[in-house]
Amino acid sequence: MKVLTYELLRKIIGGILLVSLIAIGFANPIQEYIHIPKDITVFEGQQYDFSKAAPVSATISSEQSTVAFNDNGNGVKLTGTRPGKEEMMLEIAGFPIKKVDVNVLKDFKIIPGGQSIGVKLNTVGVLVVGHHQVNTSSGKASPGETAGIQVGDIITSINGEKIEKMADVAPFVQDAGESGKSLNITLKREEGEVKTELTPLKEDGGNMYKLGLYIRDSAAGIGTMTFYHPESKKYGALGHVISDMDTKKPIVVEDGQILRSTVTSIEKGSNGNPGEKLARFSSDKKVIGNITRNSPFGIFGKLNKDITNGVVDEALPIALSHQVKEGPAQILTVVDNDEVKKFDIEIVSTIPQKFPATKGMVIKVTDSELLEKTGGIVQGMSGSPIIQDGRVIGAVTHVFVNDPTSGYGVHIEWMLNEAGIDIYEKPQEKAS
Repeated sequence: MKVLTYELLRKIIGGILLVSLIAIGFANPIQEYIHIPKDITVFEGQQYDFSKAAPVSATISSEQSTVAFNDNGNGVKLTGTRPGKEEMMLEIAGFPIKKVDVNVLKDFKIIPGGQSIGVKLNTVGVLVVGHHQVNTSSGKASPGETAGIQVGDIITSINGEKIEKMADVAPFVQDAGESGKSLNITLKREEGEVKTELTPLKEDGGNMYKLGLYIRDSAAGIGTMTFYHPESKKYGALGHVISDMDTKKPIVVEDGQILRSTVTSIEKGSNGNPGEKLARFSSDKKVIGNITRNSPFGIFGKLNKDITNGVVDEALPIALSHQVKEGPAQILTVVDNDEVKKFDIEIVSTIPQKFPATKGMVIKVTDSELLEKTGGIVQGMSGSPIIQDGRVIGAVTHVFVNDPTSGYGVHIEWMLNEAGIDIYEKPQEKAS
């Protein structure tokens, strides 16, 4: 065993004391920087600030930085200058304590909505919304139920032929009944495709044959436009999925249309009883866009032309989920006729989400005019864009049943993703 010399032991003890003194002196700055994220994302022209204690210094690794960088001793200011990635190192007395990845995204803006819209959805195939008993000469029975067809199933084909609307079904049923043959039916179900056979029954006292099923091929309702992208004309609205009123299951969309709508009256909300916007399709019934997707984050498609709200008609930047903060914000929505107005709300809480989720914010209506008119958040208000500090941050989605002044909001980046808009688009390499 080697014996430590006096000189070596003195150096070790001295080093330990020095490190201890440094740790004690810089404990607060280190604790402060634990809360700075490991990743910072900003858009071109967007600024990100954070304060720091004087002993801490910040440096950027690249000579041709994607950010304008300023360390004034008490704080750091980052401004995105061009798309790309960067590394920022935080140090104390030359010792690195944290590496922060800075990602600058291409400048991106959208036009906020707020308009009341009418929605028409056409399903993929025909939707089974219930069973009924066929009254035959030998008793009552439901051929559909006997064949194992469930509420929520979608009939996509009969005898190998595609079914698109209810009118397509009747000829197959009548022909099979008169010939005494069974129908080969293909169903779309949540767990996958299902095939079954069904024998129609003749209704007593008539010549009609029945399936014993209630079916539907379309749905309609109202909601609020959230945004549209001026370059691509892609839009997002509602902020939540449209479900069938009978089956309570999401409607699988074949196609659809959105139209302008006019709010005719408001059923004011109260505790335990959410209110509702009552509206009708505008008299011109002019289609302003299509519907290609019905997802947990809303409905999406393309507009036929630009639309305006008369309040904020210029394109605004967006905020990512980690950039949203608690505090004042506004929503754009309609409570009278087709007039879009801005109302005050409060962001009560917000979650910096890394993965898509529908409930990213808790919001509370604080605007006295809106509270007097609606009692808070009402059905039909879903999709109303939320704006904070001049940036679109999300949309209203759900109301709290026991507190209609409050509800949930979804972050705008997830709606943009569902609309097929890639805000994380990588910058193109220049040809050499």
